[in-house]
Amino acid sequence: MGQLIFVTGGARSGKSTYAENLARESGQPVAYIATAIAFDDGMKDRIAKHQAQRPNHWGTIEQYKDFQTIAENPIFKQARVVLFDCLTVMTTNNMLDFPVDYDTCSMETVGEIEAAIKLEVEKLLDVCQDKTLIVVSNEVGLGLVPAYKLGSYFRDIAGRMNQLVAGRADEAYLLVAGLPMKLK
Repeated sequence: MGQLIFVTGGARSGKSTYAENLARESGQPVAYIATAIAFDDGMKDRIAKHQAQRPNHWGTIEQYKDFQTIAENPIFKQARVVLFDCLTVMTTNNMLDFPVDYDTCSMETVGEIEAAIKLEVEKLLDVCQDKTLIVVSNEVGLGLVPAYKLGSYFRDIAGRMNQLVAGRADEAYLLVAGLPMKLK
């Protein structure tokens, strides 16, 4: 039986570093699932910094959907610990995969998109059930209500995905200014 650890916090709160330290301290083989897509210079820089701060011997799987397929990945098979960074980027990428105009689409369509994203999260949790899974995610509920529909839908969907994972987690941490607060 595996363990689920949820690590959340605001932007630049130290959540990825904290999660990486948890994985490193386990002493077990680690698979790092990176969900980011290098779509601009800012994201390329962020990815490069994340790559530089984690150990070279960790295997990396670049994937943000179709998590049932990682079960056969040799990196995944060897790992005892899976570090998933991050749930909110995964949510964004999945939302943008749908060919919809978020300014004009129906709430039914938004509900279908959320259901598809929830299914992806459940696939991840299922495929990792025999491993220690550390999920990193941004806390999206502490800011202003977004002024545009896509931002508002994202905040709502990401918040519910955070609740799903945190609800199933064995441990949960909130990072503020690099300091972890144990929630669960």
